[in-house]
Amino acid sequence: MARIQFSLPERFVFSTEIQIYISHVNQGGHLDNAQLLTLVSEARVRFFNALGYRESAVEGLSIVVGDIVAQYKSEGFHGETMCVQMVAADFNKYGFDIVFLMTEKTSGREVARGKVGVVFVRRADKQVAPLPEAFRQRLLAA
Repeated sequence: MARIQFSLPERFVFSTEIQIYISHVNQGGHLDNAQLLTLVSEARVRFFNALGYRESAVEGLSIVVGDIVAQYKSEGFHGETMCVQMVAADFNKYGFDIVFLMTEKTSGREVARGKVGVVFVRRADKQVAPLPEAFRQRLLAA
């Protein structure tokens, strides 16, 4: 099976720190793959908050996750603090990707990289909606 190869952008516009708790660790003693998504989701919420939005209130719309790609580079362990960096990329009519890089804070060791595809929807009928231009401009200005 072919491995996912994922290139990182030159710069990130957002960074947050998240500690790995014991509940994030699997029986192998390292960050569980499902819990990686939990940490990335928390970072994504913080990214939107830093832009002045909630995921459920972006210029009158909500977002939903359409897809995610993750490439593991090393293990993460209980007690370590992850630095999660993010930037918006690959804009399309209905959304964009949030590219992320997760590194261990003290050593700088890369743990994972990837991207989350988000799509805008109207809250009332849950139908796909165009990416709000005001939000796109805010992302580009970050």
